[in-house]
Amino acid sequence: MFQLVALRWLPRILALAVCFLAVVAFAIPASARPYYRAGHYAHVHYKHHHHVHRHYRHHRYRYTRRFHAREWRDANAALTPGTGFSGGGLVSNVVAEARRYIGGNPTGRSRLWCARFMNMVLKRAGHPGTGSDMARSFAHYGRRVSGPQVGAIAVMGRRGGGHVGVVSGIDRRGNPIIVSGNHGHRVAESVYPRGRIYAYVVPN
Repeated sequence: MFQLVALRWLPRILALAVCFLAVVAFAIPASARPYYRAGHYAHVHYKHHHHVHRHYRHHRYRYTRRFHAREWRDANAALTPGTGFSGGGLVSNVVAEARRYIGGNPTGRSRLWCARFMNMVLKRAGHPGTGSDMARSFAHYGRRVSGPQVGAIAVMGRRGGGHVGVVSGIDRRGNPIIVSGNHGHRVAESVYPRGRIYAYVVPN
């Protein structure tokens, strides 16, 4: 009688045992898995991204500052005596005179005054000018030189007219650094694409 009852309940006991083992098997890995709070991973990822972005901006700023410092060192190195046209004295005289007015407007005009400024600089440096307020008048001034030289006058075209200034240096790409009037409504020293220049001239 006992054996008959045991055989009748044995399948149910086995089924309960299997269910119990399955529950234990699923419960153990679930409890072993690490717990992440909502938003914790996103917060860590954001902090890492923000740090990398700040690191990149910092190094980009340092690289840009070093690059421009190197360009201006090259330009200043080009102003050594004996470079440019007719000896270092004339070169440094024209460039130095033009640089005196950086940031201002000594001509008193509000528009189209780059040629007026160039004529003023040449006169105060001891050279004749063109007597014209047209930038292109300098394309026929003095004598032509084949390329950018420190102290040479660069004549370039632009929409609605032209532009003129004096070369104060040359960057590593061969582009002239030019001091000119009416650059952003003031005298400024800036790099110009060499393709814009169609004439370099020096006083006779």
